[in-house]
Amino acid sequence: MDVRKLSDAVSVAPQLSVREIAEAARLGFKTLINNRPDGEDFLQPSARELEAAAREQGLEYHHLPVVSGALTERDVHAFRALLAQAQAPVLAFCRSGTRSTTLWALAQAGDGSADAVITAAARAGYDVSGLRGVLERGI
Repeated sequence: MDVRKLSDAVSVAPQLSVREIAEAARLGFKTLINNRPDGEDFLQPSARELEAAAREQGLEYHHLPVVSGALTERDVHAFRALLAQAQAPVLAFCRSGTRSTTLWALAQAGDGSADAVITAAARAGYDVSGLRGVLERGI
């Protein structure tokens, strides 16, 4: 499992398998956020299968599907709200981790830490530098 830490509270990963849910629990994650819509790939497990595996491991599970390339302000607000109430640490995932990282970065928008957000994402292997203006302005 390719887990990448963005902050003390949030990490991201590419698509998790049902089997990897147990590994996420062993790694200490308390909440999973699935940002991938069902049916993007015929091989991906369904949100229902993932939720059942997460509940079996005692994990909180949320499905906030975001269409690749079509992320909305509503998605960002929903992700921010999930993070505010979720038990940390949180593992968010999608096909590659990019959507989840972008959501996390935009959820931080306007708090005065654009450089810190960009740097944290870069350390995790994701480039969100193109979001600098939004990160500085806020959503």
